[in-house]
Amino acid sequence: MAKRATLADVAQLAGLSTTTVSMVLNDRPNTRLSAEAADRVRAAAAKLNYRPNPAARGLRLGKTRTVGFISDEVTITRYASAMIRGLLEVAEERDHTVLITESGRHLDRISSALDLMLDRQADGIVFGLMGAKQIEVPPVSIDVPVVLTNATSAGGHPCVLPDEFRAGHDAASHLIEHGHRRIAFIGRSEALLDPALSVTIGTRYAGLDAAMAEHGLEFAHQVDGRFWEPDFGYRGAQEIFDTTPVTAIVAANDRVAFGIYQAAQERGVRIPEDVSVVSFDDEYLASYLRPQLTTMQIPYLEMGRTAMTLVLEGDAPPQTLVHMPIQERGSVRDLR
Repeated sequence: MAKRATLADVAQLAGLSTTTVSMVLNDRPNTRLSAEAADRVRAAAAKLNYRPNPAARGLRLGKTRTVGFISDEVTITRYASAMIRGLLEVAEERDHTVLITESGRHLDRISSALDLMLDRQADGIVFGLMGAKQIEVPPVSIDVPVVLTNATSAGGHPCVLPDEFRAGHDAASHLIEHGHRRIAFIGRSEALLDPALSVTIGTRYAGLDAAMAEHGLEFAHQVDGRFWEPDFGYRGAQEIFDTTPVTAIVAANDRVAFGIYQAAQERGVRIPEDVSVVSFDDEYLASYLRPQLTTMQIPYLEMGRTAMTLVLEGDAPPQTLVHMPIQERGSVRDLR
């Protein structure tokens, strides 16, 4: 195996001092070096396949150009993994490396994960959760920026969250703008106002209610429940079909919408001809339903990009909201 080239090797081949080579390779400004000398250094580095030693550079500059990412289960979740892609995109653009570890749903592992990142001298830390809730962030023993994405902390760390108020408002408005007035909602839950369970669902509810109130409307029927799985959506839809004539249903999330689709199929209720459906999250299967599901997308990619940008630039604001775009597909009928 060939020996790794050193700065001294590059200097010897270029016929220049190691100090000069270091200034060129680190793009140090105002060096008064000639273009010819800089070209010789870069040509020598390329010929030797020279790669800077990151550990040595970190010791010299006080920066390792690494950022630690600690998640609960983002790495193993298909649609939430876009958060990691966003982090990596910005890190690559800024010539940084991301160290990734996962605590699972065991929040007590966060402390050991944080220690691991600090031991590796990460220049900043991003915490990311699949579901937005409040967590306890252990005290950070050294001065590095910490940003939470899809999470908040009791300590008030800077956070990046989806703009759920606007998403709720946009979802209801989308139905109203398409002529719907008798609208049901499946998924209201007082329990989910607990920040340990969610820090965004309350604002989603507020957005939905605000849009309805702006048009003098209230939900024609509401099905309460906090466990947003297909069977809950199925039972909720059956209840609505049995009791309340509506032209549209807002589902708390896509899994609830999957259950609505199943109930509608069994009852011979056509989507969107007989009832329209709007949902939240934009899970992977939403576009595979027939008709495809109109849903508000959780912007994991953009949240990841935003969090990494804030960590690298420092001085992050207390809260940054990221727009949840509507994925308009085929589950809403225009009644106008």
